[in-house]
Amino acid sequence: MPNTKLRRLRRWGATSVAVALGTTALAACGSSDDSEGEGKAESGPVSLTYWSWTPGMDKVADLWNEGPGRKDRVTVTVKKQASGDTLVTKILTAHKARKGPDLVQAEYQALPTLVSNDALADIAGEVDGVKDKFAEGVWQQTTLGSDAVYAIPQDSGPMMFYYRADLFKKYGLEVPTTWEQFADTARALKKKSPGTDLTTFSANDSGLFAGLAQQAGAKWWTTEGQKWKVAIDDAPTRRVADFWGGLVKEGAIDNQPMYTPAWNKALNTGKQIAWVSAVWAPGTLTTAAPDTKGKWAMAPLPQWSGGENVTGSWGGSSTAVTTDSRHKAAAAKFASWLNTDPEALTALAKEGGIYPAATTAQTSDAFTEPPAYFANQPDFYTRAADIAKTTAPSAWGPNVNVAYTTFKDAFASAAKNKSDFGAALRTMQDDTVADLEKQGFEVAE
Repeated sequence: MPNTKLRRLRRWGATSVAVALGTTALAACGSSDDSEGEGKAESGPVSLTYWSWTPGMDKVADLWNEGPGRKDRVTVTVKKQASGDTLVTKILTAHKARKGPDLVQAEYQALPTLVSNDALADIAGEVDGVKDKFAEGVWQQTTLGSDAVYAIPQDSGPMMFYYRADLFKKYGLEVPTTWEQFADTARALKKKSPGTDLTTFSANDSGLFAGLAQQAGAKWWTTEGQKWKVAIDDAPTRRVADFWGGLVKEGAIDNQPMYTPAWNKALNTGKQIAWVSAVWAPGTLTTAAPDTKGKWAMAPLPQWSGGENVTGSWGGSSTAVTTDSRHKAAAAKFASWLNTDPEALTALAKEGGIYPAATTAQTSDAFTEPPAYFANQPDFYTRAADIAKTTAPSAWGPNVNVAYTTFKDAFASAAKNKSDFGAALRTMQDDTVADLEKQGFEVAE
């Protein structure tokens, strides 16, 4: 998508996303000139403000302030924020008053929302040479398919397959390498132990389904000419929906939501023996299934065809420079340092517990030891780094929140009733398109 096209898309949608998020509609995009609102860097010391939810980010910023920042006379102050739509709403509200911070932490799926409201600056000219530090699929999420760069990847959530190694051995199961084998494994387990489930289909976290669709090759939001195109019900996503819907309907897997006391108990007692998740899963399992520490193992996500090697992404965020910043170059330099400098990345892992997006950091000293929960798998992070390199590109749009909300409602009902997942997917498509049109975006058929 050429940068000029993205500017036009921003102008069309300037009032839309704030309405969708429940805030006051923006009267207009800030400016037709991307440089307006940024201003020119002033001489003398520079003070930057960074809105972030990552734990310990202030300690990481101190490394900058005492090192590169002191040399360049650039000081960064971190202001702790909530994450998700709450932060997006706050950023848009601040931008409307031209009082936004210099830098913000933004989830990848939130970037189109912020860009369409002209809240993020194009920093391509300030981050030359940074692209090669990241997997292609991760980097593309910060460019939105254009020559512009709207953020620097910070952390990522490559998806993986987690399973109880001891129970797979007990039931004589092989770790599936394809989704067809995954389905056969679920059925085989049911025959051997009717009260045990391989896993569950959960509709209470939209990111899981989005990541699975991403792995299958889905492109939910793209542009056609000067219009947005929504393809949530495209062939790859239908394949994913039909696959999981079929397993739920035949009773091969459970249909209960994740993160509930019942789900925790199923994991902890061995009633559920596998989980399709992401690199951050060890932290969740530590809390959900404490009695099974050391009994789990991690493997790559099953593939749709033998010989393929691709994964989806569940979660992750970036560091972006706002159009309200009067020190764009200094802010971009900090964003690059934060997400590529070895010392900064080690501190992010230690203080914030994040899995860095920078590929070199994924095999750094911070990840030489496996998570304590996976002490039985010494190569955990080595395998994770190899998997992360295969992350497929994704395509986000300006109303992800609407699509995600519809998913939770439509798929939760379909899973509970063991009804047609394809119908739920069409509802998700229709609601997303209707919202875009209602808010003033032009949508291609």
